[in-house]
Amino acid sequence: MRPLRFAAVGDNCIDRFRPPLSLSLVGGNAVNVAVQLARLGRTSLYFGAVGPDAAGGRTRALLAANGVDITYLGDRPGITAYTEIDVLPSGDRVFVHEDFGVCGGYRPSEADVARLKTMDHVHIGWMDDGGALRRALAAAGVSVSQDISVNADPANLGIDGLSIAFASAGSDDELAETLLQHLLAKGVPLAVVTRGNKGSLASDGVDRVEIGIRPVDVVDTTGAGDSFIAGFLSARVAGQPLLQCLEAGRDQAALTCTHVGGFPQQPQPL
Repeated sequence: MRPLRFAAVGDNCIDRFRPPLSLSLVGGNAVNVAVQLARLGRTSLYFGAVGPDAAGGRTRALLAANGVDITYLGDRPGITAYTEIDVLPSGDRVFVHEDFGVCGGYRPSEADVARLKTMDHVHIGWMDDGGALRRALAAAGVSVSQDISVNADPANLGIDGLSIAFASAGSDDELAETLLQHLLAKGVPLAVVTRGNKGSLASDGVDRVEIGIRPVDVVDTTGAGDSFIAGFLSARVAGQPLLQCLEAGRDQAALTCTHVGGFPQQPQPL
């Protein structure tokens, strides 16, 4: 059997952890998912854009070092995106400021889209295209997922075309169930909702499963949700049962919580 081919499209950024940590790491929903899929042994391609700056070069090098195919990572005039983050004593993070830099307005080329249509699954991170890419891929019969909690702008929030919709409800059980039912009612074939320290739940409209977390000594929760997505997708596209998909997501998220950043890397000082 040929290896499963995954692509992640959209955001990358430099996560700038403010004092007392005072360090920076490469991150972003699409980047974290791409790296985690590669770390799980999947063929993983990243489609996005960086600026012609040191941060862009750093992002390129780190993706390649983690086994991600960066053939479709382009350069655009401007700065590489960055996010200012505070980390609380609990390990939870607070996003203080985001500059989307050259990720804003990024669109894959026609050749890129043609390549994306050959993938077994495409995960879309933050994009401000009004949902054009997911609709185009869905029309071509491509399996597509997105975390609707990443695209908070209503103009980019639609779920039409998604095969799998991820959402986050924090630890609010009522909100989690509401989100799950809302996504299913809107026609999403598979809805997955994470619940912070309460675990996650998923349903395809027939089966409904839920699972708790894997307890670990939490260092930082940055990227845990993205790692959950990668673990879940790796199992789901491979044909695993829904409960095992949640377990795979849980385990990948737990591992990420044991280090700073969305995947292991050498932090750089601010």
